[in-house]
Amino acid sequence: MSKIVLFDLDGTLLDTEKDFTQILNAQLARHGYPSVPASRVRNTVSSGARALIKLGFGIDESDDRFAGLLEELLETYAERVRQPECVLFPGVAELLQHLNNQCIPWGIVTNKPSRFTLPLAEKISELAQTAVLICPDHLSNSKPDPEGILLACQRMARSPVEALYIGDHPKDMEAARAAGALGVGVRWGYIPEEHPIESWGADLIIDHPMDLIAHI
Repeated sequence: MSKIVLFDLDGTLLDTEKDFTQILNAQLARHGYPSVPASRVRNTVSSGARALIKLGFGIDESDDRFAGLLEELLETYAERVRQPECVLFPGVAELLQHLNNQCIPWGIVTNKPSRFTLPLAEKISELAQTAVLICPDHLSNSKPDPEGILLACQRMARSPVEALYIGDHPKDMEAARAAGALGVGVRWGYIPEEHPIESWGADLIIDHPMDLIAHI
């Protein structure tokens, strides 16, 4: 029986850095803060919106302003995803087409809430072909907990040992290991500077999306 392929979203399938850089810097400007270089946003995107607030404003959750700033960022992004500037990483469309042509089931397991993910899946036609889409609001525990990968496998009626989970962050590999799936790290994503990809414990590391084909 062939493998099934599960993907992280931001930094793995989608390059969303431009959208997040623009909305974060617009927010910073409204509050009188200096802008943040795109390279620093890119290094932070996979850690989520909370990490972006910490990056831009230099505060953490203990600051009284944090919750309000976070909600402001998320509401702005909710509007942005209806007309996004994000694109698939080079080679991703070709990989997804290959999976479709070979009748290899694939899905998405992301920590991006469905209110942001569903509009993107509707706007980007390649993503609309996913067999399953798991967001954190479908779960009790998000990555690095394996619950999302396990639920995706259940919905696809396949065992986790048949699954490859593809991601650009250490927590993706941790979730894959805990689920019993094969963890595949990607070099093209938003690799955290403080966590080199070689330290993630990935079962495989690939440089280009089409490199995955040899391992399915």
